Amino acid sequence: MSLKEVFKALNDETRRKILLLLKEKKMLAGDISSPFSITEATVSHHLSILKDAGLVRTEKKGKFVFYELNTTVLEDVIIWLQNIKED
Repeated sequence: MSLKEVFKALNDETRRKILLLLKEKKMLAGDISSPFSITEATVSHHLSILKDAGLVRTEKKGKFVFYELNTTVLEDVIIWLQNIKED
């Protein structure tokens, strides 16, 4: 995870909305795409960016892949931001 990747991922409104959905529970990609008027392929692309940034992680159960929020990366960003403020 690099801060550049995290901020790139957070720069998109759709990805921020996906993170809000995942705040509630683990979800399948198809379930994540249902509130949006975009294709499942586009949602998959957004999920890939979020995963590369470390903001989401996956868990495979049989043939299903569940996505969940990875709050540790967000905690690292908050700590980094707090350190800027203190300087």
